[in-house]
Amino acid sequence: MRYQDKPVISIVGPTASGKSDLAQLVAARLGSEVVSADSMQIYRGMDIGTAKLPVDERLVKHHLIDVVDPGEAYSAQRFQKAARQVFDDLYAQDKVSVLCGGTGFYVQAALDHMDFPKGEQTDNPLRDRWQSFADEQGADALWAELKKRDKRSAAVVHPNNVRRVIRALEMYELGVSYADQVERLKTIPAEVASVRFGLQVDREVLNERINKRVDLMFEQGLVDEVKGLMSLGFTAALTAPQAIGYKEIVRALAGECSLEQACEDIKMATRRYAKRQRSWFRRDKKIIWLEATHASSDELVSHVLSAYETRNAHSND
Repeated sequence: MRYQDKPVISIVGPTASGKSDLAQLVAARLGSEVVSADSMQIYRGMDIGTAKLPVDERLVKHHLIDVVDPGEAYSAQRFQKAARQVFDDLYAQDKVSVLCGGTGFYVQAALDHMDFPKGEQTDNPLRDRWQSFADEQGADALWAELKKRDKRSAAVVHPNNVRRVIRALEMYELGVSYADQVERLKTIPAEVASVRFGLQVDREVLNERINKRVDLMFEQGLVDEVKGLMSLGFTAALTAPQAIGYKEIVRALAGECSLEQACEDIKMATRRYAKRQRSWFRRDKKIIWLEATHASSDELVSHVLSAYETRNAHSND
């Protein structure tokens, strides 16, 4: 297993749980760097709506942020390759990688033994065909096509998650079941030695943090950020189902709703996303959960470093 003598530190949790701040504080204490595992922060220019840590507030170097332009295809397979390259580079410098993010599939791709089936590449005519179908017919019609072909997979994919529905349809046409893959993900072995931490925040407190964060995004200029990205031709990317915080603003700018309603819609969508994140990470029995509702940053850093040193010492016995 890679990096057995210097395991990766993984810090995960739902949005607004404080994982980004904790990760960079841990990395700073170790003289290391952060590897971001966020499927939206990879996009250049999508800063406020994805809650990227501003450059002038970063205490250490961050990797895999601002990797591609909005709308460019980016897969978990690409992320796996890029993240492990950073792990290798930091390991060669005798540094502990600190992986941080809320995209569970990216985290798992980086750390676990995942071989991606054919079709995960970005240049994919089959995927393009189903994406065109979704664009023309809508998310519900797309999901209905999946249900018609593969009821088991349709049962584990939300109709609004167009990207996953398309992936399930691709896999079906390639003779692979998405539902089976989901089951395998629950027991897949580790490929990269790691000590995994998750931040647990009381739901009501987390929801309040999310609401305040969205209000702050509007104060920081989210609407202008969306307008700027639209002027550069990225409207299609901003209206993608996973682009929470952007698609709602695009609708408001198109006159489909008020900005006040868009703000409330973003809060609701983000709360729902946080719930899905919690469910995903709860499946990973390797995660050490830290109660972060009222803990200070210093306390959390101490917990992480103490547990990391203990686990690492035992693994080397």
